[in-house]
Amino acid sequence: MFTFAHISDLHIAPLPAATPWALASKRLLGYLSWHSKRKAQHRAEVLVALRDDLKAAAPDHICVTGDLTNIALPREFAAAAEWLATLGDPDKLSVVPGNHDAYVKVAPRHGLDLWDSWMASDDGAAGFPFVRRRGAVAFVGASSAVPTAPFMATGRLGPAQRTRLRTVLTKLGQEGLYRVVLIHHPPQTGAVRSRHRLSDAGAVRQVLKTAGAELVLHGHAHRPLGATLPGPGGAEIPVLGVGSASSAGLHGRTAGHYHLFRLDIAGGTRRLRVEHRHFDRASGRFIAGHRHDVPGNDGAAVTAALSAGAGVP
Repeated sequence: MFTFAHISDLHIAPLPAATPWALASKRLLGYLSWHSKRKAQHRAEVLVALRDDLKAAAPDHICVTGDLTNIALPREFAAAAEWLATLGDPDKLSVVPGNHDAYVKVAPRHGLDLWDSWMASDDGAAGFPFVRRRGAVAFVGASSAVPTAPFMATGRLGPAQRTRLRTVLTKLGQEGLYRVVLIHHPPQTGAVRSRHRLSDAGAVRQVLKTAGAELVLHGHAHRPLGATLPGPGGAEIPVLGVGSASSAGLHGRTAGHYHLFRLDIAGGTRRLRVEHRHFDRASGRFIAGHRHDVPGNDGAAVTAALSAGAGVP
């Protein structure tokens, strides 16, 4: 049995103080949005409860699919690195960035370089996609985080990264590993509005269709989502999204949410079971929600099972 957790969209609070010079960009819109509404939704105490729950669950690996920061201030990247370090050793944690982590261009030494320990391949190589083999499982991290114009939150892998992703997935498939792809933006259609989309989603889906994967995990939508994508030979690839890990669940929004997976690979079988865990405001803790198997190849069964789990509070 191999266990792993998937969390996303932490939007770590509080937002640090920012100089007028730092806000002389798209950041100003995010700064105003944070103080007008988002700071009430994304709460530090929810992340404390999340961390406690993850430590109690003690998964073999934790996947984080982006948006740890809010407006990509250098002090936010440093704070996120400190928070990640509280979860355990870097070899048990894989991170990919989200669109908020690329809100504006940030010098790497003040930004994503601070997260290198959680984004490097096993051989220490930097860059995306990274590959981290853990027993019979391979976590493949792709970055869809690119700076965009004001009011836009799109993402993109680009041709170079897509080519590497195809090569990596093909090789891992030949090795017989269970391939889990991590990406911030959902690659399926209809998951988010146009201005939030993965702009080269069609090309990414083609990579998955030809190279294959056993599971795709994403964030960005701030709610649980389930879908499938075509894989090689008519197979279906399950795609799961989680809600924001720090959400207080106000105004009908999904409360803090994450997925806890149990992959049974004994005897050559591959049975994946997922448990939805969500923040309960009454107790101030994360509690268990819906549990279900994730069917491997039957698209209708996957969609039905994931839809059943999407109604967590």
